[in-house]
Amino acid sequence: MMKQEQWREQWDARFRQPEYAYGTQPNVFFAHRLDRLDPGTLLLPAEGEGRNAVYAAQNGWTVAAFDISEQGKNKALALADSKNVRLDYRVGGLDVLDYPEGEFDAIGLVYAHFLPSDRKAYHQRLASLLKPGGVVILEGFAKGNLEYKQRNPGIGGPDNPEALFDVDLIREEFAGLDVVLLEETEAELREGLYHNGVGKVIRFVGQKPL
Repeated sequence: MMKQEQWREQWDARFRQPEYAYGTQPNVFFAHRLDRLDPGTLLLPAEGEGRNAVYAAQNGWTVAAFDISEQGKNKALALADSKNVRLDYRVGGLDVLDYPEGEFDAIGLVYAHFLPSDRKAYHQRLASLLKPGGVVILEGFAKGNLEYKQRNPGIGGPDNPEALFDVDLIREEFAGLDVVLLEETEAELREGLYHNGVGKVIRFVGQKPL
């Protein structure tokens, strides 16, 4: 099983390159769903180089973000500076960051594939950070993406099936939220260097009861 330090080194290496690994434009599904909401407070876990955070900040959201990669933070803040917006970006895992419960109007999980040993606890903790009526927006690779990746490695995504999602897993791990949307579908991605082509994804929008 991959340890936290190996995980951090892997992402630091990816984000250390000059190009933005997943581009500088937001994920299409995330942006589409976020645009339906009134701007408020937003948390973006595993936000990497900041493409979704910067988009949200440009559209009036107060944005907090975190990642285990210092290199990711550096590039996110550089992107934010270039667009004249501010981010509260921290480095660390959710288990050591002290976000208050009931703090956020929305949480965006964009290809936030946590270590399988941490994922369920992280998802449940994240749900607790939502205000009543707050929304989770999630897009991530489905277990079925492994077949797509065999045909086209350029689509990206984890190789470990335990790190991938399915509908039942999301329903269970976000059991306290009302399901607005939950589907497994094909998506054509054009995101930087590492998400290119047609893949199989899970899309989820869940709302915390009032």
